[in-house]
Amino acid sequence: MRGLIIKNTGSWYQVKTDEGQLVECKIKGNFRLKEIKSTNPIAVGDYVKIIPNQEGTALISEIEERKNYIIRRASNLSKQSHILASNLDQCMLVVTVNYPETSTIFIDRFLASAEAYRIPAKIIFNKIDAYNEDELRYLDGLINLYTQIGYPCLTVSALNGEGIEPIKKELEKRVTLFAGHSGVGKSTLINTILPECTIKTGKISTYHNKGMHTTTFSEMFPVPGDGYIIDTPGIKGFGTFDMEDEEIGHYFPEIFKASSNCRYGNCSHRHEPDCAVLKAVEEHFISESRYASYLSMLEDKEEGKYRSAY
Repeated sequence: MRGLIIKNTGSWYQVKTDEGQLVECKIKGNFRLKEIKSTNPIAVGDYVKIIPNQEGTALISEIEERKNYIIRRASNLSKQSHILASNLDQCMLVVTVNYPETSTIFIDRFLASAEAYRIPAKIIFNKIDAYNEDELRYLDGLINLYTQIGYPCLTVSALNGEGIEPIKKELEKRVTLFAGHSGVGKSTLINTILPECTIKTGKISTYHNKGMHTTTFSEMFPVPGDGYIIDTPGIKGFGTFDMEDEEIGHYFPEIFKASSNCRYGNCSHRHEPDCAVLKAVEEHFISESRYASYLSMLEDKEEGKYRSAY
């Protein structure tokens, strides 16, 4: 029997079979993915083969080859990765200028990982109803920055429904991963898009201005127009996984474009003479925030903050 993983609760997986039946499944004892050292060898979005049993549950015996997937460093800083989802058509990163604040470093790390796995990414700026004049000016600056690089940006208020319709259009006929910090309103947004869903929502910690986890596992929800949303637990940090130093610049489109004019082919864009990237930063063709994110990813590797993959 073949099916799609639509929910992962840790040890159990919910599979929607090709016939439309929902079956609770576990991984067969000796089943492990060979090529990825991951905390979750099977992810939401995977197509699998299952062997039903007499209890009405089933064992997952095989995983079909993935079209793509997006991973991050497992939160325990080990040599393992955590697969957020697989077989995606696009990612939507839900961010907030405040309540809580999403840093540009977090945004850029996520976008770089999406680039690494060739998954188109869009940015949804939520809570536009809550911002003061300074925050709205900063929001305009971020939209201008990311639009120029080539990332489509959408603005929305999940609370009052403003900007929902354009997002719905983008979801049709696509499998879309929703990701973001806890507290950015991801669950509220999905509830607004799909009123029949009642995903639990949480409050912001007023003391820390950070969100508290409400989604505790990944789940797929069908959307009108033959698409799916994959909701994931809020991410605190985004540790990139299995990227070599010389590759990191490739995942920043504007840095990669400028680097073709560097004197040295293996330029690190930090101190080399005739570095076209440094020149572009000085002349404001590459933003300082994006360049700082690039450096932060290089520094992670050097400090051993995130160890190399197996």
